[in-house]
Amino acid sequence: MAELYPSLAQCAIVSAAFKILLFPTYKSTDFEVHRNWLAITHSLPAKEWYYEKTSEWTLDYPPFFAAFEWVLSQAARFADPDMLNVKNLRYDSWQTVYFQRTTVIISELVLLYALQRFVKAASHANKQLAYAAALSILLSPGLLIIDHIHFQYNGFLYGLLVLSMVLARKQSTLLYSGIIFAALLCLKHIYLYLALAYFVYLLRAYCFDPKSILRPKFGNSFKLGLGVLGVFGIAFGPFAYWNQLLQLRDRLFPFSRGLCHAYWAPNIWAMYSFTDRVLIPLAPRLGLPVNRDALGSVTRGLVGDTSFAVLPEVKKEHTFLLTFIFQLLPLVKLWLRPDWETFVGAITLCGYASFLFGWHVHEKAVLLIIIPFSLIALKDRRYFSAFRPLAVAGHVSLFPLLFTAAEFPIKTVYTVMWLVLFLFAFDRITPVPERPRIFVFDRFSFLYLTVAIPLIVYCSLVHQLIFGWGRYEFLPLMFMSSYSALGVVGSWVGFMVVYFTA
Repeated sequence: MAELYPSLAQCAIVSAAFKILLFPTYKSTDFEVHRNWLAITHSLPAKEWYYEKTSEWTLDYPPFFAAFEWVLSQAARFADPDMLNVKNLRYDSWQTVYFQRTTVIISELVLLYALQRFVKAASHANKQLAYAAALSILLSPGLLIIDHIHFQYNGFLYGLLVLSMVLARKQSTLLYSGIIFAALLCLKHIYLYLALAYFVYLLRAYCFDPKSILRPKFGNSFKLGLGVLGVFGIAFGPFAYWNQLLQLRDRLFPFSRGLCHAYWAPNIWAMYSFTDRVLIPLAPRLGLPVNRDALGSVTRGLVGDTSFAVLPEVKKEHTFLLTFIFQLLPLVKLWLRPDWETFVGAITLCGYASFLFGWHVHEKAVLLIIIPFSLIALKDRRYFSAFRPLAVAGHVSLFPLLFTAAEFPIKTVYTVMWLVLFLFAFDRITPVPERPRIFVFDRFSFLYLTVAIPLIVYCSLVHQLIFGWGRYEFLPLMFMSSYSALGVVGSWVGFMVVYFTA
C-alpha cells in the first residue's frame, strides 16, 4: 500500500477534519431519531425498547443497531446526561450535537478498514483501479450529505457490507462473509434487498463444489447454517423469549406507509406518479376516466396511501413481484457462474431492482446501488459507461435532503468537484474492454453527464433568480426528479446488458 499516495488513511484524516467543520450545519429529524434511540436504550430495559412511544420517532431498527445505540449511550452520559432523558424531545444542546456527529466519524473507521482490505486484496495489476474506487467511496458526497449533514450511520453499515463482499472473494473467508452479512441484517433490515444474492452465492460457492452441484459440502453447510442462525439467535432470541417478535415485525416493516417515500426519489414509481400528474389535464381529450378523489393527492411520498387519478393503483403485491422478478434474473447467472465479480454484479442488480420497484423507497437507498457498483465500475469501459449516469443521478437526487440556504454551496460544490475529479480520473484509467462497447448506452452516458452541471446550476440558483423565492417551487424538483430517474433507469438497463454479455 506504500506506493499509493496519498493513502486511504491520510485521505480519511483530511476528510474527518472537513466533516468536523460541518458540525453546526443543518440536521434533519434523523438527528432527533438517533438521540431518542440513545435515550430509549439507555433508560429502559431491553424488553421495553420496541414498545416505547413517547416520541413519534420510535425504535424501528433491528436489535443489533439498538445494542449499538446502547453502547454509544454509555459514552453519551459523560457528554450530556440530559440527552438520555426519553422525555427530552428535540433536545439538541451543543454537547449533544458534537457527540452524535463525532460518533458518525468514528464509526466510519469500519468503512476505512474495509476499503483498505479491498485494495490489499486486488492484484498488483489492478491495485491502482481498486485504490481509485475505494477513494471514491471514502470521499462519497452521498455519505457526506446523508451521514455528516442530514445525519445517519451509513458509513459504518456500508463498511460492514464492503468487508463482507471482500471476504467473499476467497474460499477460505466465505464463512466469515456470510456471518458478517447476517450481522448486518440484524443492524439494518434494508440489506434484506441484497440477501438473495448472498444466499445464492454462498450456497453455490461454499455449500457446493464450485465446479459441480453434485458434490455438496455438508461440513461447510453446517458451519454456515450454525453461524448465521447463531447470529440471528443472539439478535432476536431474547425478544422471542419475551414473545415480542410480532411487535418487532410491526416496528421493522410498517407497510401502512405509502408507495412513494418522496416524489423526487428517482425510481419507477416516481416516474409513474409524474406520468399520472401529466395525464390529468389530458385525460378528457384522451377519453380516460379520472379518479376525482385522487386529484388532491399532490404531496406524493408522505406517510399514507398514494392515490393515482388516471393510472391504475399500485399495490404492495405488485412491487414485491416486480422486485423479485428483476432480482431473480441476475441470480440465474450467479448460480451458473459463481465467481466474485458476478457476485458483486448480482448484488448491484438486486440493489437496482429494490430501488426501482420497491415499496416506499427512500432516495437515500440509492447508495445500496452506488457503493457495490463502485467496486467493479472500473473493470472496463463498458462497466464505467453504465456506472457514470448512476453516479451523477444518484448523488444529484440527494440534493433535496438539504433544502436550507446555508448548505447549498456545500452540497453543490462538493458534489460537482467529486463528479469532475473522479469521473475524469476513472475515464483516464479504466481499461478498454475486450468486447465491443454498445454505442447507444455509451453515448447516453456521455450526453447525460453533460446535462448535469447546467441542470444543477438552474435548479439551485438560476430558477430563484428568474422567478424569485417561493414561486414555482415544484419546477426544480420536477426537473431534478425526472433527470435523476432517467439516469438511474438508463444506468440499470445499460448494466443489465453488460452483466449478461460479460
